[in-house]
Amino acid sequence: MIYPIVMYGDPVLRQRAKDIEQGTDLKQLIEDMFETMHAASGIGLAAPQIGKGIRLFIVDGSALEDEEGMDNFRKAFVNPQILEEDGTPWDFEEGCLSIPNIREKVSRKERLKIRYYDENWAQHEEVYDGMKARIIQHEYDHIEGKLFVDYLPALKKRLLKGKLADISKGKVDTEYRIIAPLKK
Repeated sequence: MIYPIVMYGDPVLRQRAKDIEQGTDLKQLIEDMFETMHAASGIGLAAPQIGKGIRLFIVDGSALEDEEGMDNFRKAFVNPQILEEDGTPWDFEEGCLSIPNIREKVSRKERLKIRYYDENWAQHEEVYDGMKARIIQHEYDHIEGKLFVDYLPALKKRLLKGKLADISKGKVDTEYRIIAPLKK
C-alpha cells in the first residue's frame, strides 16, 4: 500500500516519535513504507512522514549508484538510538519528501554509531560513515521532530518562508500523493 506523504507544517513532523512495543509485527508497515518511498523516488522515509508518530525509519541507497557500497544499503531501523556522532562536519545538499522541491546544503558529522532493531526484532549496533551516515542522520532527525531546514541560517529560512507556507497549503507539484495540513 502506498501512503500519502505528510507535508511540512503538519504537527506529526515536529513531535518526538514514540517507542514501538518490542515484538510488534511491523513487516507489512515496513513493506508499505518501502513501496511508498520508491513511488516517491526517495532514499529514506520515516514513519512520521506517513502520519505515524513511531520510532521507525527505512533507507534504501540503491538509487545512489555513484556512491560506493550503496547498492545493498536497504534497511529498516526500529527504535533506533544514535550513540555517538564524530568526524569532520561536511556539507551536502539535502532534500526531503515532506518538503518537496527545496534542496539546501546541510552540515553533518561524517560518522555515527547507532543501536537499533530490525524488522525481526534482532538488535544491532553498527557504525556508518559518509553518505550512509547522512541518510541515517536525516531520517533519525524525523523521529526526533527535526527537519533539515532547521539547520539552515536564519536568513535562508526567511527566504524560504513563502515556499514552506505554500507546501503546507498543498500548493506544490509532486509526483506522489500528499497530505497538506493547511489545505483548504
